[in-house]
Formats: sequence, structure tokens, C-alpha cells
Amino acid sequence: MRDSSRLSRRAALGLAAAVPLAAASPSYAAATTIGGERLGRTGVQVRGASGLPKRLTARAWLVADHESGEVLASYNAHKRLAPASTLKMLFADTVLKKFEQTEKHKVTDADLAGIPAGSSLVGVKPGITYTVEQLWQGVFLRSGNDAVHVLSHMNGGVAETVAQMQAKAQDLQALDTHVVSPDGFDHKGQLSSAYDLTLFARHGLADADFRGYCSTKTADFPAGGKKTFQIQNTDRLLTGAWGVETYDGLIGVKNGYTSNAGNTFTGAATRDGRTLLVTVMHPKSGGSSVYEETAQLLDWGFKNAAEAQPVGTLVDPLSEGGASATPTQKAGKSAKAAAGAPAAAADGSSGGPAGGAAGAALLLAGGVWALRNRRRKAAGGKVDGAVEGSVDHVEDDVADGRHRR
Repeated sequence: MRDSSRLSRRAALGLAAAVPLAAASPSYAAATTIGGERLGRTGVQVRGASGLPKRLTARAWLVADHESGEVLASYNAHKRLAPASTLKMLFADTVLKKFEQTEKHKVTDADLAGIPAGSSLVGVKPGITYTVEQLWQGVFLRSGNDAVHVLSHMNGGVAETVAQMQAKAQDLQALDTHVVSPDGFDHKGQLSSAYDLTLFARHGLADADFRGYCSTKTADFPAGGKKTFQIQNTDRLLTGAWGVETYDGLIGVKNGYTSNAGNTFTGAATRDGRTLLVTVMHPKSGGSSVYEETAQLLDWGFKNAAEAQPVGTLVDPLSEGGASATPTQKAGKSAKAAAGAPAAAADGSSGGPAGGAAGAALLLAGGVWALRNRRRKAAGGKVDGAVEGSVDHVEDDVADGRHRR
């Protein structure tokens, strides 16, 4: 088992100091927008370049340069929306380096307990021994919530993993994100943003294993004994499934769909030495629109990257020296309602019990989320929530991806 990646001393001290402050009197909210003031505005943000795709229907999107972190254009970058399975990028950022790829695990019934009905599944079965590599292939290629839950139990349990994911989001400065489940399935209050999802992708792509998994098109998955079946990546821009043309230079990263969230997608592609990241959330029409709009935005980015002046930036993690936004503006007495409350208190969600440092991380994250939510409401804005009882479709299935061998 690999040593877990740790927060820097600076970030750890910051978490330790912030938790009791939030619990005692959370009277301050961040006055600055993560990544730059323009990213906090509604509507399209672009400078120095024209020709953005017409008829984009997504409720939020963002185009960024992977290397520099410059945001080239955005639309409602920090709008909180249900992330669906794109949240699995944060799950991978949190858990991926904790286990060697060759490590084996025999799945038990307990490992698969609590998977929401209607979840997308890769076909993990109790009694079968899987390598960690195979489980991650199930996560990335088939968006398998069963594989997520097995890895979560290996990591100390679902509640512990949720707490670690929330702490990781804080370190990455993804303050729009509120984690309720590790798989991205719809739960009330489980939210993220185009900005945060792009942060997760950028951080993940710096890791060779993450990059390898998200770019894998097909793999053989254990079916018991010596039998296997083939699984295919549900990213249509990568595989060209369901009539969608493959995108030249595409690396990955992760797609998602639930009946509540609609379609979400973060994609990365490289052309002529430049790698761009695009996140698209909740286009109005279903089917292939999330891929079509991603491809259009990638095309625009590669064509205009040299002329476009950045409207913001993807910040660095606190543990890697990233500068944090300094709370400078009082949020008013109403913020005291969040004092001492767990992350679920602001929106009625429930992420499960978490103790010790994990619980403290959840408390801090929930306090930040609650305060930002309250500021948005005070300004007359709206925070979009997810609802339970959704169905996590893998609508990208091609013959269910299972060709027995």
C-alpha cells in the first residue's frame, strides 16, 4: 500500500486553525473569487478573441490552458450544479495514489453494500479477486459505482473517503464543491462547478496513472475464473461511440450523466504542443450535445489561444504553494447559523458520520459552502441542488460493453 499524499505543513496548519474558527463564529466569507474576479460574474467572459461557438446550451462551461492554467473563456464558471460522475475525478485525485496497481483485493458483500439503486455498474462481484488496476479501469471506463465503493472500503470506508475528498477539494481550492458521495450519484447538496471540475482534471492529469486510465479505450474485466468481458470507455469523444466523431488529440478525461444532473463532461486534448481543458455542464438537449459543445469549445480554444487574453486562472493547490483567498468581508450575523454545524446542515444533505481529522475537514468545507451559499442567496442568486432518487445512467453503453470471452 502506498503512503497517502499529505497536505503541506502550511495547508494542514490552515485547516487546523480554520476549523475551530468556523465552528465558533463563522462571521467572514471570502470577498474574492477563486481564480479571478471575472470568473465570479454571470454570462460569457472572454477577452481579445471572438468567434465563440453559437447556440451553446450548457448552463456553465470553461476553456483553460492546461500548462499555464489561464482561463481563456468561461460562462458561469462558479455556478454550482450537480456534477454526476465527473466528481469521480476528485475521487481519483484523492485515492488513486494510495494503492499499487498490482495490489489485489477479494471483494466481499460488505464492499458492495449501500450502492444507490440505479447506479452505473461495471460488474464487480463478491468472491472475485481484482487488482487495483482493474478496479480503476472500472471507475474510469465504465463509471462503475461498484468499483468506487470497493476502493472506498479499501480506503477506510465511504464516510472516510467522502471526508478525504472534501479535504482534497479544499486543498485544491475547489470551494464550490460539496461532496456527499464518492461516486457522484445524485444526493441533495452534492454540488460542484465548471471551475472546480477543471481543477480536478488538471490536477489529475499531472499523474501518469490518472492520465493512463482516462485515455484507455477498452480493457478486459474479470468475470470469474479465467473468464473476462470487454469494457469500453463511455467517453464518446475518445471512442467515437453512438455516432460521435473522435476528437483529434483527445486525452480524456471524464463524462457523467444522471437524470437530475443531465450530462456533464470535462475533456482534455493536445494539438501542436498545447493542451486545453474544457468543462461543459448541463446542456439543454441530451444525447451527444455535451460532446458536441465540448468539441466546439476545444476547436475555438486551439484556434484562438494565441490571441485570447486570460479572464482568470486555475489556481494551484495550497499544498503546492498556491495562494489562498483571504477572507476580508463580513458576512453578517446570519452566518452564525452555520456555527458548529456539519456540512449537511446548510442544505439538508447527509454525507455520513466522520470523526477526527476527517470530520474536522468536513466541518470546514461545509462552513465554507454554507457561507458562500448564503452570500449568493443574499444577493438574489440561486444555488442549484441535486435531488435523491435519480438514476445514474451510463447512456453511452455500446451493447452494454460486455463481450464475453
